[in-house]
Amino acid sequence: MLLSLLPIPEQASTQSVAIDTLFLVFTALVVFFTVLVSVVLTIFAIKYTRGSKADRSNPLDGSLKLEITWSVIPLVLAIGAFSWASYVYFDLVHPPADSMEVTVVGRQWMWKIQHPTGQREINELHVPVGRPVKLTMTSQDVIHSFFIPAFRVKQDVVPGTYSQLWFEATKPGTYHLFCAEYCGTEHSRMIGSVVAMEPQDYEKWLQAGSTNESMVQAGERLFRDKGCSGCHAGNSSVRAPLLNGISGGPVPLDDGTVVPADDLYLRDSILLPKKQVAAGFKPIMPTFQGQLSEEELFQLIAYIKTLE
Repeated sequence: MLLSLLPIPEQASTQSVAIDTLFLVFTALVVFFTVLVSVVLTIFAIKYTRGSKADRSNPLDGSLKLEITWSVIPLVLAIGAFSWASYVYFDLVHPPADSMEVTVVGRQWMWKIQHPTGQREINELHVPVGRPVKLTMTSQDVIHSFFIPAFRVKQDVVPGTYSQLWFEATKPGTYHLFCAEYCGTEHSRMIGSVVAMEPQDYEKWLQAGSTNESMVQAGERLFRDKGCSGCHAGNSSVRAPLLNGISGGPVPLDDGTVVPADDLYLRDSILLPKKQVAAGFKPIMPTFQGQLSEEELFQLIAYIKTLE
């Protein structure tokens, strides 16, 4: 009830309630202690001002109970606030395993979005209500920031790396999408919309915008056209790491370390093949930097993740 009286965006995701409640409680604590200290300070300043008739005959040298009280209470509140905020934070950065995955490329001055089934959007994102959606994002030029106020989620989008953000819409509607990082002269025009739809309506939208290729199919085509299959297929004559089952697993490197084969590792292996060389192999793979767009990299990675 109190939240509805505040000038804040509507709550339209599962995270928004937790974040707003946390913010409101923190604000109430700050206001409470600020008022308490100010009132006590004012009363004492007036009561014990020079020339007042206050009784000063029995001054206290100290109070162990008082010192313990004003130390323990803030400590308990601080630990409680930290634990609560940490719980909310870890929920924000750990998408559910069954999340629907969507890729986002930021560039001056638009958001380019692609669904797993191949549908593309610019400055608009359609999602189903009641289903977690994970965005894997990168930038084509400068730092951007993907911000949906009604969902209370915001994540920087940085060139040369991948960042993730997830949310679950709770009610249908059209919600503002902003770039929250100054990215150049047209930054203020880098806006869009997130359209949350009932699941049946979302399926109809997908079918209406059906494409010839899903992301995996496009990635498989690129895998052949760019010559990847000539080295990384099982029947290849070139000795190169097999990619079957590599996604998500541990990869031993030639320097003795082990890294997870996440999306960023796969991206770097395509663009910066000498950065992390797999153990037992020589750094002979050529770079594909400048030969693949960010969208094509997403498609290739989507295909590699399906190899078993």
